Amino acid sequence: MIMKVKEPIESEYKLIKANQLLFTYFHFASYEPLTKAMIASKAVCLAYETVEKADKSLPLLIPMSEVAGRMAIQKGANYLEKPLGGRGILLGGVPGVLPAKVLILGGGIVGTQAAWMAAGLGADVTIMDVSLPRMRYLADVMPANVKTMMSNEYNIREMIKTSDLVIGGVLIPGAKAPHLITRDMLKEMKPGTVLVDVAVDQGGCIETCKPTTHENPTFVIDEIVHYCVANMPGAVPYTSTLALTNATLPYAIQLADKGWKKAAQQNADLVPGLNVINGDIVYEAVAQAFGMPYTPVEKYLAD
Repeated sequence: MIMKVKEPIESEYKLIKANQLLFTYFHFASYEPLTKAMIASKAVCLAYETVEKADKSLPLLIPMSEVAGRMAIQKGANYLEKPLGGRGILLGGVPGVLPAKVLILGGGIVGTQAAWMAAGLGADVTIMDVSLPRMRYLADVMPANVKTMMSNEYNIREMIKTSDLVIGGVLIPGAKAPHLITRDMLKEMKPGTVLVDVAVDQGGCIETCKPTTHENPTFVIDEIVHYCVANMPGAVPYTSTLALTNATLPYAIQLADKGWKKAAQQNADLVPGLNVINGDIVYEAVAQAFGMPYTPVEKYLAD
């Protein structure tokens, strides 16, 4: 796993050859220079984050979302400590002292894993989502200290006033994350509140988010601590590598044995993973993010 984020340099892009298959995380919609570089290279870009099963699950994003969701609480609890800029509150409290209030935006894989961790530490947890079926499921499986609430601007504005730790875990596959917390909302939060934006790889769901590194993970705006590390799982490379390899290896074997085109023709999971082919954007959400032309992937999969 990559331990820090750095700006790719032009010489690195030039090492990529036309028709070469790149099978990795791209998150194109959040970074236009990378998108343009891959278009110019005429490589075949198959993105882990948009490989999709028939049930709409994302098998290659799930392992890293599980790691990042759990880490979000681990890191958030740490930065709530006063020497690190937080409110000086213990996540689970102690007898006679109330626990911290944790607000989780998004009830998907990240949000679910974050909720389990926060609940296990004894926090007062609220998950917000726009899907009633998802919230019914979470209400059934989560412990009593986890509550669910419909996600909308009014509810978010009300909840952030009393929250100590806010986790951003919103995902629109392949597209840029929406801003659910805007700059003006920071003034409504308690000083020392901690924001952990797991969605930073897709542009962030917090307007004031900007990607940070493991070496310099936080910054403060309006007395609010922001933790916005891109590639959070890189901090635990042993766990992350094994978790990711478990998921990617079957697909990698298929691609190596058959080539990308035949593998995609025979395994529908791989088709939405194709984002850029021979200079064309073949994933609609990426094209929409930058107002670029979109080419249906079927053009390249036809015999």
